[in-house]
Amino acid sequence: MTNEAPSCLRLFTSPSAFPNPQRLRIFLHEKGIAARFAERIFDMSPVGEQRQWQHLKMNPWGETPTLELADGSVISETAAIVRYLDQAFPGRRIMGEGPLEQGLDTMWDNRIWVHILYRIVTAFHVLHQGLGPKLELTSNRAWGEHCRKEALAHASLVNQHLSDGRDWLLGGEAPTFSDITMATAIAFSKFPVNATPLDERFEHIDAFWKRWQQRPAFQAAYADRQSGVPELDNRT
Repeated sequence: MTNEAPSCLRLFTSPSAFPNPQRLRIFLHEKGIAARFAERIFDMSPVGEQRQWQHLKMNPWGETPTLELADGSVISETAAIVRYLDQAFPGRRIMGEGPLEQGLDTMWDNRIWVHILYRIVTAFHVLHQGLGPKLELTSNRAWGEHCRKEALAHASLVNQHLSDGRDWLLGGEAPTFSDITMATAIAFSKFPVNATPLDERFEHIDAFWKRWQQRPAFQAAYADRQSGVPELDNRT
């Protein structure tokens, strides 16, 4: 861990409808460091800034989020950025306080990202061509429906895990990064194109989702009202 938190950090993200930058945004608010960043929110249209040369020079993958450090070095990929910031800044360790918690949090985060959130993201891209050919490389309804079924099957396992009365995946008093990934998976499952609302299908995921909605960090992360989910965007 560094002795002093870094400054002059530039963050390139997307609106709250997009789950990976949203995983990072919720983390920043849970960590209490969101105000420390100069955040640039990219337009995610077919000709959006995330695919223009200025961003591609930093991150050739052209995806968000991207973090530029004060010395000009760059970190991309959500979990990698979160890992760096969780160690670089003081405060509660969102990815786990010790080796066991960190291992369990990574385990659950991988399960949810690979088997639930990424499956829903894939279904979105192969069922929906609205982001243009640079992002929507193919249309395949059968594959989209298969991914939807896989996401639901694995969400049922998370629902079973939460059925013992725990509030969060690791059983502690506060959410960790895997909980954040699950929250963004639920939100994206409710996006109209996906139409696979996990909270409406599983009792304990529904309670988990309601707990998140009460957290100030979650409310702040969705304050842009651009999630595409009416219950978040129309919140008073």
